[in-house]
Amino acid sequence: MTHTYRSLSIAAAAAAALVLSACGNGDNGDDADDADADADSDEVVELVVGASPVPHADILAFINEELAEDAGISLQIEEFEDYLIPNQALNDGDLDANYFQHEPWFNNEVEENGYDIVHFEGVHIEPFALYSNEHDDVSDLPEGATIALNNDPSNQARGLVLLAEAGLIELDAEADEESATINDIAENPNDFEFIEADASALTRTLDDVDAAVINGNNALEAGLSPTADGLLLESGEDNPYANFLAVRSEDEDNEAVLTLQDLLTSDEVRDYIEETWPDGEVIPAF
Repeated sequence: MTHTYRSLSIAAAAAAALVLSACGNGDNGDDADDADADADSDEVVELVVGASPVPHADILAFINEELAEDAGISLQIEEFEDYLIPNQALNDGDLDANYFQHEPWFNNEVEENGYDIVHFEGVHIEPFALYSNEHDDVSDLPEGATIALNNDPSNQARGLVLLAEAGLIELDAEADEESATINDIAENPNDFEFIEADASALTRTLDDVDAAVINGNNALEAGLSPTADGLLLESGEDNPYANFLAVRSEDEDNEAVLTLQDLLTSDEVRDYIEETWPDGEVIPAF
């Protein structure tokens, strides 16, 4: 499995600051204590955060440039296009946090891999949409049309629910809407053929299929707008697919991590999201 990421230089400013403060000599009395207190107050804690390029890394970059310094943190952002890497890297200690996923994906990853990680409140939603290079309206999809879907359970289910809500297919009544697969399609009146592909490859299938259900971040990276280009658009209301910050369980109460979570759900970030994606391509979830 390949992955692409951009790593900004990894440092250990927090550890260095702690070492420096520990070097103070207690024999210097109150003046030394005051100096150590001043050093601690100026300490900037550095967090290495893994993220999808768009919009996650963009949001983190905004925080790093505009908000982080005043809050006493600094972010080193590693970008991943492969969804399978960031949770493993977090669990293994290569990242301090990651920001790329929604709860159904998170739950499946934790269950399958036994990761000891937790997540915070959702930050944003990227609506799924059905796209086509061949057809301008969903009603134009011909009988037997080929439709590309995610090949992972949580996102495949999300795409199938989008199609089912539009009346294009019907899912088995017993199917779990968060884990349904193409095997749970009970009715397919137009005999659509479903093609499975990795999330990062779905935009590249558009020239070879009639339509594809594509993740919001991958669509944005390819220059597609779910609101302007989608034949079908997922609703943001009561949407269970909000993306969030995840950390190792041991860091759930870490002060720097909690500071980052506060910034991610701040009024400034809400304004940034709404101004950067004004047509609802990315929707604040808080």
